[in-house]
Amino acid sequence: MSDATERLLAAIKQFGGESLRDVWLFDQWTHEQLYLRSDAAADLSALDVDALVDNERYGYVTRDTYESLFADSYAYTVRGFEHSEQFRTFLADCNHRVGVLAGFDRPDAGHDFAQLHEDIAAAVSETPVEEFMPSTCD
Repeated sequence: MSDATERLLAAIKQFGGESLRDVWLFDQWTHEQLYLRSDAAADLSALDVDALVDNERYGYVTRDTYESLFADSYAYTVRGFEHSEQFRTFLADCNHRVGVLAGFDRPDAGHDFAQLHEDIAAAVSETPVEEFMPSTCD
């Protein structure tokens, strides 16, 4: 794992603490698992990860759509489930876009995902997006 990716993962781990379940990077063609909490591995083994990541790739289209509809820049998407939450954002520059997908246990008080978005932006601000491109397909 590169230093840049380690900084990104550290920011997400610091935010999520023990509630962090998994972290993925993805682009239009491939994906890479950065983190998987051991007890979440059983849940993940029953999941079609390729289908999950393919679904998140629609975010490339919806991001462009929302940015053309609203006078504001797209920041992130959160999906809430009964016991967990999924956070997705994109690292982007003129030439590259990399998706970041992170899963968390759902706490009673909720997470401050705007803060997570800011933490990620701070962790990656001085690094070219291409350094976060997924290196393998897990």
